[in-house]
Amino acid sequence: MFDVLIIGGGVSGMSCALVLGSAKNKKFATEKTVGIFTHQKSSSLQEAVFNNAYGIPAETLGSDLLAQSTQQLSQLYPHVTQIPDEKVLKIEGQSTDFSIITNKNTYKAKVIVVTIGAANTFSIEGLMQFVEPHQKSLPEKQRIQLHNTDHKVADGIYVAGTLAGWRSQLTIAAGSGAAVATDILTLWNNGTQTHVHDSIR
Repeated sequence: MFDVLIIGGGVSGMSCALVLGSAKNKKFATEKTVGIFTHQKSSSLQEAVFNNAYGIPAETLGSDLLAQSTQQLSQLYPHVTQIPDEKVLKIEGQSTDFSIITNKNTYKAKVIVVTIGAANTFSIEGLMQFVEPHQKSLPEKQRIQLHNTDHKVADGIYVAGTLAGWRSQLTIAAGSGAAVATDILTLWNNGTQTHVHDSIR
């Protein structure tokens, strides 16, 4: 049983995982289990190059960022379980007791975070009732989002990145994933507003 299972290994998903992983020494997070499906083949970063993203050197390839993010997560936060090469097909259950069914296995989680892209090929059974037209994309692109309020879709279900209705910019997607992570940390911390920072001091 995972406390949080993140579906999607792109920008918002990895950002969420990194923030959750970095909280491992907090009393309220020491025993929490986090997993992420790191399937990245369909990520829009695969063909991207970045010149306008804060903190990222010019001409950085999106494909390199994807590889670096999984390496960073495994090196700094090995307690976060990475699940590669599996596609989520179906979600069953309810908050604190979800079943996540992939093309290979079934997993259990208390909370899920959906961070795959906004393409209209979205087909995860159990989430289709939340699908609606993307509010910040050109209609002709036929993008979709999951209906949400401040990233929350329903009890125990969060969405981040373009699928949450945000525009397709790397820094926006990363911030969205981090925002969801801090909401979950706040939940773990009994509702006390929470974030995680590293310091040179």
